[in-house]
Amino acid sequence: MNFGSCRIVLIAVLLLGFQSAVAEEPGHGATKADARTAKRYRLAADRGDAEAQYALGVLYGEGTGVPEDAAEALKWFRRAADQGYAKAQFALGILYSQGMGVPENDAEAAKWYRLAADQGHAKAQSSLGVMYSTGEGVRKDAKEAMKWYRRAADQGNAEAQINLGVMYGEGLGVPENDVEAVKWYRLAARQKVAKAQFNLGWMYAHGQGVPEDAAEAAQWYQRAAEQGHAAAQSNLGVMYGEGIGVARNDAEAVKWYRLAADQGNASAQGNLGGMYASGEGVPENDAEAVKWYRLAADQGDAAARYNLGWMYANGEGIPENDAEAVKWYRLSADQGDATAQCALGQMYAMGDGVPEDQVQAVTWYRLAADQGDATAQSKLGLMYDQGIGVPKDSAEAYFWYSLAVAAGASHAREARDAARAQLSSTQVAEVQARTGAWQPEPRGPGELRR
Repeated sequence: MNFGSCRIVLIAVLLLGFQSAVAEEPGHGATKADARTAKRYRLAADRGDAEAQYALGVLYGEGTGVPEDAAEALKWFRRAADQGYAKAQFALGILYSQGMGVPENDAEAAKWYRLAADQGHAKAQSSLGVMYSTGEGVRKDAKEAMKWYRRAADQGNAEAQINLGVMYGEGLGVPENDVEAVKWYRLAARQKVAKAQFNLGWMYAHGQGVPEDAAEAAQWYQRAAEQGHAAAQSNLGVMYGEGIGVARNDAEAVKWYRLAADQGNASAQGNLGGMYASGEGVPENDAEAVKWYRLAADQGDAAARYNLGWMYANGEGIPENDAEAVKWYRLSADQGDATAQCALGQMYAMGDGVPEDQVQAVTWYRLAADQGDATAQSKLGLMYDQGIGVPKDSAEAYFWYSLAVAAGASHAREARDAARAQLSSTQVAEVQARTGAWQPEPRGPGELRR
């Protein structure tokens, strides 16, 4: 089975950071308030004390010392907010954003976030930044998002620091600047925020904004992985499975793949399937491999779809079924996976699972060959060499055989030389010029696999 290494992806997600309105501690510091504490808050709230009104809203939201009651929480938050109490304004923003006790209303959420943000409330500033990033409740405006993220980040808000890093890394609202992205990821990572640790690990893994350092990448992935960050667990599995930045350890790779896979991470599910298929780190078990490939394939993972197709085509871990193989190859091929495109071409060429169709075979071989797939290039050369699905053309055959050999398909060397012998010196020179100038097209999302 054709396995390679798993793609390591920066998840540049704008972190919403919307937490429950009761997550902030009441102004008086009571987090385990009992009925007597609630009574004291009510007495102060009834006298118009904004801090007590906010605290009472928190207690109703939590159901601590009073019955849980979203409507009562909303009432007291609003009274405090109307007096300009920033924590209550932020809480109201959350309630409107999430539709808790009120109909969901992003514009109203943005209004309350802004009132709190204008008073310097860091979480409100961060949340308002998100709204400008996503265009929810306000007009989408990356520069305005940057302004609010920076104000919150300068106060040490970790979510804003991460989002600021994303904005710099993606060049949203500011010129792209990986060094600045790393700076903000690092500040958040030092606060032990898993998402920041993951992003910082990715930057080290790819040498963006910092010198490439696989060992440093592995350390940051490990820190995030130990906090349960699924993508970090998956990437750490790759590091152990390939011996990148750490000593190769297949058992450790399986451990981290499994933790991520159990959280539904498709890449990890596919990679865990690969470990079972090859017997690396676990006893070889094709049925178990099929199980994990299917879970990843059902989520749209192109590599897993190809691998599941291969299992059907070869009857490993599941009864052989060429029609099912074609189904999964096609799904992967349609996502741009070159190996699947080549495999689908072969199914058409042989009439396995589909009616034999040499023109379709050429179509799929060409898509894969254009991406640099050596097997597909060799097969496309053969089609031109023998005039199968295309008019016979020795120059085209020589061209594709030459690319295949250059890409490592040594078995195509003899056919390449035979095709060349059919050409004039002028034709040979023309093909060699084409070959020298040829560049593969970008690969699809399923380009790399384990």
